[in-house]
Amino acid sequence: MEYALEIDGAPDSVAGGTSVLLLHPSTGETDRIDTDFLKTDTDHFLVVSTRTTAREVKQKLEHYDVDESCAVILDTLSIERGYSRRSGDDIHYVAAPDDVDGIVRQVERFLENYDGKLRISFDSVTELAYYAGEDAALEATERILGLLEEHDAVGLFHLSEEVHDDDTVEQFRAPFDGTVDLDEDGSVTVEF
Repeated sequence: MEYALEIDGAPDSVAGGTSVLLLHPSTGETDRIDTDFLKTDTDHFLVVSTRTTAREVKQKLEHYDVDESCAVILDTLSIERGYSRRSGDDIHYVAAPDDVDGIVRQVERFLENYDGKLRISFDSVTELAYYAGEDAALEATERILGLLEEHDAVGLFHLSEEVHDDDTVEQFRAPFDGTVDLDEDGSVTVEF
């Protein structure tokens, strides 16, 4: 299955199973790239949020005019922070942002339960590393990349390169098919 990509400098389309790492400065404005990725050529998408709550994800999707009927959100923060939450078909929770197995299980459940062109946005791997440690975050990322291949889906994973040393960034970059490097001035460099 082929997926169209709306990222400047990237190929017009990629095969199912393709994974893209979005490298950005800690102050980088990633929402535009993220939402363009999600709203193009998609039947259903999952936003795994280790950085914001489901409510904030919904606000972002609405602001960028992304079809929310296609959206499923995995909120990793609300339970630990004691926020009220209401599970439904389109919003799921894990107990804490370091619940790596719970996150991977929810990604797998999404990929098994939906048909068509499926996309995942993981925002952010840096936050997962903050809560669970870099080794656990890398292992979870690799497990999810395997699921993307298995289910012919595509994924975009956020990583703030200012937070990690160069060796760690390279470790995270290695298993990905492509890298989108967002500079502070908003310019984008793409490597596939």
